[in-house]
Amino acid sequence: MLHMKHIGRHGERKVAIVYKTVPDQDHMALVVYTETMNMGMHDSMMKVIESKEGQAENELADVLFRNLFTDGRKMLETLHREGMLKKVEARQIIVTPNAKSSVNLGELNDILKEMATGKEASDRLANLDKNTGLVDPTARVVESPSTTGALDDNALAQQQMAQATRMENEAKSLIAESKLLLKEAYKLDSSLKPKAKKTPTKKKKAVAKKTPSTKKTVAKAKTKVKA
Repeated sequence: MLHMKHIGRHGERKVAIVYKTVPDQDHMALVVYTETMNMGMHDSMMKVIESKEGQAENELADVLFRNLFTDGRKMLETLHREGMLKKVEARQIIVTPNAKSSVNLGELNDILKEMATGKEASDRLANLDKNTGLVDPTARVVESPSTTGALDDNALAQQQMAQATRMENEAKSLIAESKLLLKEAYKLDSSLKPKAKKTPTKKKKAVAKKTPSTKKTVAKAKTKVKA
């Protein structure tokens, strides 16, 4: 059975889960109510979510940041500017990876945090998937106006800073790994190692000797004739 990341429900409303947590507010998530989007924006975003690139990302925001709507506008920035990004308590979100499975987002966040800190949580995650979640997917959640406000510029900036830092750390890790692989490759076959280029030595320019001017030579000749 296919599993689809980044989608869920808030009560009876379908949502795309842009950020599973919000900086300094781990109990909150950032979502988009897909029913409020026009058809063009909705279809474009769903294509990104369903793509291999979208499913490979841990946070939907990372792939939305790199993609554009059909009118050329940046997806993540547009959702923010148009007030579509909403903060909701994570435990009010039901993640629905497929028609038969569901899990409470707050529970999922706790497990992912434990996995990140080295705790044994993989079995719990597998158990949740096996038993189609611990929350009744038909349970209705009453939305609270205080928890569904649009994300302000500062909060979005913090999210993007965290994203940039994560991407930078991943890039550094990949560079370090590539250097180790190169070293191992050169040990196995030293002929693969690039040879250092010899820098050409600069030749000193020959200094031309000054020859007496023609005028002085002619003057000396005239003096001898007169004598």
